[in-house]
Amino acid sequence: MSEKWVTAWGNAISVAERRPENYAKNLTLRYPAKMMLDGSALRITLDNFCGNEPVHLTGATVAVSDGADGILPETLVPLTFSGNAGVTIPAGERLQSDAAAFPVEKGTTIAVSLYFAEFTEMRSGVVITGPLSGGYFAVGDQTANAVLDTDTSKKTHTVYFLSDIDVLTAAENRTLICFGDSITAQAWPDYLMERTLQCGDGTTAVIRKAASGTRILRQYDNITYDSYGLKGETRFPREIQVAGADTVLIQHGINDIIHPVGTDVNRFRPWSDLPTAAEMIEGLRFYIRTARAGGLRVYMGTLLPIEGWRTYADFREKLRSEVNQWIRTTDEIDGCVDFDRAVCDPEHPTAFAAGYDSGDHLHPSLTAYARMAEEVPEALLRKEESH
Repeated sequence: MSEKWVTAWGNAISVAERRPENYAKNLTLRYPAKMMLDGSALRITLDNFCGNEPVHLTGATVAVSDGADGILPETLVPLTFSGNAGVTIPAGERLQSDAAAFPVEKGTTIAVSLYFAEFTEMRSGVVITGPLSGGYFAVGDQTANAVLDTDTSKKTHTVYFLSDIDVLTAAENRTLICFGDSITAQAWPDYLMERTLQCGDGTTAVIRKAASGTRILRQYDNITYDSYGLKGETRFPREIQVAGADTVLIQHGINDIIHPVGTDVNRFRPWSDLPTAAEMIEGLRFYIRTARAGGLRVYMGTLLPIEGWRTYADFREKLRSEVNQWIRTTDEIDGCVDFDRAVCDPEHPTAFAAGYDSGDHLHPSLTAYARMAEEVPEALLRKEESH
């Protein structure tokens, strides 16, 4: 059977929040990952994209999860890098492990454990909060521990350094990339993963490339807000470099609309950052051109309701509406996923429907995230209909 490498799990690598304790030492990170494809071998990508200095990984392992917080020790396999247990990841760069003979089955959860003995700049990471997301950190080398010691470990929603897990799988298999900001960094891609596992044909992996606070056209170059990430021109070309991907679903742009408030209110959020609809659309066209150049089909999701959000204003609503109208009507993409109409109140479409607002009037509730996952066309979850 012909095989190829396909990314079966993935995250963006963005700028971790700057804190005084920005360095760690003698640290284990463990990340469970639900596999969406069958495969005969596995490799991981480690990314120090946002680091200011090299990061040295002392060792790494992969194992099958025990279905709770631990792993099955008999399945443990050490990962190597050019034959070595450890590797140094230069600032701004990424690298892959050697292929490991590690069979995986669709629907199985595995766990990748990473150990950093030396002082490590914890700069390259992303916060993910969906129901299938999150991990653990622990003191000491616990990469081989069946269960992390409860007194020296803690849950985390920040994924550091681990950007992709690829499996060697059937040549027909493929990946759908979900690209966006905090809305995509939260639950709807996880619900879409579950839906794909239940209703797909076994050929498709859904992965997330999302970073909270990010905008299409701007980024923050100050330590107060730099964890709001990189602008689209910097992020997108890098994040769509995914093994086996043939489609990207983009839901991005609401932060361009809601962030600017004027320097009299916030010195880091000038009015000059507020784009026009034409500028936002040109930013989305950059995504389209870049994706097409990479051989990807492009779907776009409309921007969600924001009435009630703390910076809400009529001019922001008008801007959101103009961008959404373009997404709904343009023939420059392969399809629109109308997330906005799926979760808005039909009688008052500038706001979320009852039960669909998380409470901040910007991010959906878990129920609304599940509804967003349902809105994605089933054709995107199947190989035979994906081209």
